[in-house]
Order: sequence, then structure tokens, then C-alpha cells
Amino acid sequence: MKKPSQAPNPPATIPEIRPGQSVDLLKELHILTRDGKLNQDSRRKLKQVYHLVQFIEPLLKEAETLVDHGAGKSYLGFILYDLCIKERATGEIIGIESRPELVDKSRELAARLGFPRMRFLACTVEDSLTSAELPERVDVVTALHACNTATDDAIRFALAKEARHIVLVPCCQAEVAATMRARKNESLGQTPLSELWRHPIHTRELGSHLTNVLRCLLLESHGYDVTVTELVGWEHSMKNELIIASKRGAPRKNARERAEAILREFNIEELAARFTY
Repeated sequence: MKKPSQAPNPPATIPEIRPGQSVDLLKELHILTRDGKLNQDSRRKLKQVYHLVQFIEPLLKEAETLVDHGAGKSYLGFILYDLCIKERATGEIIGIESRPELVDKSRELAARLGFPRMRFLACTVEDSLTSAELPERVDVVTALHACNTATDDAIRFALAKEARHIVLVPCCQAEVAATMRARKNESLGQTPLSELWRHPIHTRELGSHLTNVLRCLLLESHGYDVTVTELVGWEHSMKNELIIASKRGAPRKNARERAEAILREFNIEELAARFTY
């Protein structure tokens, strides 16, 4: 009689997968293939999300509500729920996404996996500020790879909701660079510092850097302690800056003045409404 072939090792034995992580969830998110394999691209994506989870997990210990702004397909929200919320008696994760088709898919997946304390709202940033479906205050706001001004929208939402913690991985910051580029000739006649953004590639890179510096000053002006670090190694992603802000009380006294001075120095004062409110 022919012996049955031995079953392959279960996907949970893949060393990159954290203990307790739902293999079914990873398959639904297409991080694992249907037969439980992990390819190189998925391994890189999983490493990034897990590294971010390590920073967020401690913030959730005393938190009841996490809002993921610009949630997209909600990779982060689903993995956080699975690892940090599922076994608790309380706590919820709310994904905010402007594309209704992605919201519908996330709702279907949460129902299929039995994640009852995950909710998804299809709304704009403006709508999210006044939506009756959101609490007046939230504990944690996240924005993972929120492109261009979407990160600023997440900050505005977090400040309005008096979030205790804000976790940001900005992406594709183009607005500041575009403003610098539009006023380049004028700036060249005003300050030798304009040499820092005379060439297009320098404009792009300096504009991205300035954007995040101004965001940090804005958060500090509202009483947050801010930490800036790498999300993962640069070999995995060039969009790699992780900003973590935690509410501590008194605002940094000179944060707003420093932001205003930077805006003047780089001839981009027209952006003051975004960075100095």
C-alpha cells in the first residue's frame, strides 16, 4: 500500500511570521500565497509592517481607539487588530479611506475573518473631522505612506481629535518642493541659501526634508514630544522616515516661531496655513 505523501510544513513555521499571527489573514492580504509561501516582495512588505507594529504595539496597551487615516487596503489595521486587539475585551480599529471600493473590500474581509471591532469609513478628511461615526477623541492616529498632503491631513485630524499618539510614515511630499520651484528665481536673488535647491533633484529632496521638519515643529507647537527615526533599512524603501509624536503637555515654546522663520528663509510663506496653525 502506497504511503501518503508527507504534508509540507505549515506556513506558521516561516520564521518571519510572528507568533499568533493569522495565516488566513496573511493569505487574504496576499502577503502569503494560497499555498502558504512567502516571496521576496511579500517578505519585504511584511518586514516593514512588522517593524512599524513594534513601535505601535506599546502605544495600544492603554488605548481604546486607533484610527488609520488613508488606510488603503488596511494592511496595517488588519495586522494590528490580529496581533494587538483580537484577544482583548475592548478596543477598536477604524480605517478611514476615501475610495469606497477599498472600504467595501475591507469590510468584507473583516466580516469573513470575524474581526467585529474593525470599522471602515468611506469619507474625506473634511468629513472625518465632523463624522458622527467617529468619537470626539481618539487615542492613536496612524498614516502609513500617506502621499503628499495626506500626511498633513492625518495630522490635522489627530490634533482635532486630541490624539494621545500619532504615528506617521510620510510619502511623496511634493507641495513644498513645488512652491520652492515656482519661486526659485525670486529666491536666487534674495539669499545664497537658494543654492541648496537650485538644481531640480535638490529641490525635490530638500523640499521633502523641509516638509517633515515643518511637520515636527507643528506637532511640537501643540504639545507633542516627537521622535524621528528610520522605519526599515534604506535598501527596502526610500520612503523610510518614521515620525512618532506623543502628547506630553506644554507646547515647545519656540516651535511655531522656528517654523515661521524657516518658511520665510525658504520663501514659502504661502504655506504657513498648513504648518503653523
